[in-house]
Amino acid sequence: MILRCAWVPDDPLYIEYHDREWGTPVHDDRTLFEFLILEGAQAGLSWSTILRKRPNYRAAFDNFEPQAVARYGEKKIAALLADPGIVRNQRKVRAAVENAKAFLAIQEAFGSFDAYVWEFVGGSPIQNSWRAVSEIPSKTPIAETMSASLLRRGFKFVGPTICYAFMQAVGMVNDHTAQCFRYSELNRL
Repeated sequence: MILRCAWVPDDPLYIEYHDREWGTPVHDDRTLFEFLILEGAQAGLSWSTILRKRPNYRAAFDNFEPQAVARYGEKKIAALLADPGIVRNQRKVRAAVENAKAFLAIQEAFGSFDAYVWEFVGGSPIQNSWRAVSEIPSKTPIAETMSASLLRRGFKFVGPTICYAFMQAVGMVNDHTAQCFRYSELNRL
């Protein structure tokens, strides 16, 4: 029997996400942009809602190509707000467009978003060793620092809790619980 983190429900989509993506270090700017937008979209909702809508998000947001999203005007924003396949929250949709612009500015300044964001953890994943899901924080001082930096650079929906969820998703921290089979796989990185 495979042991997973206790937060993983008996849902094939969730299991696939946990087993193959969550906590795996990501260094691809497009994928980092995708997770930043999806974590912001998730604010106040369950991750399962976003996970199920992820294919729709990819189609609606030009596969999360930041250059394309940064060019969205009012007509495209109106189309997104009418799309039942995504979360139709005006603030979140507009934030995605503004975040794309800020994302491009970071790429210009740092060479890549990857170079910028991974500096918050010194370039390597933080290896935690939680025994229970209840030990895992919802935010950390590093997430608070990242949030403040992103906000100063014009990002929206990037509070410390969203930043920490982003860090977990893209493998900047290994928050798989110690008994989970993914913990030891990722602890070697």
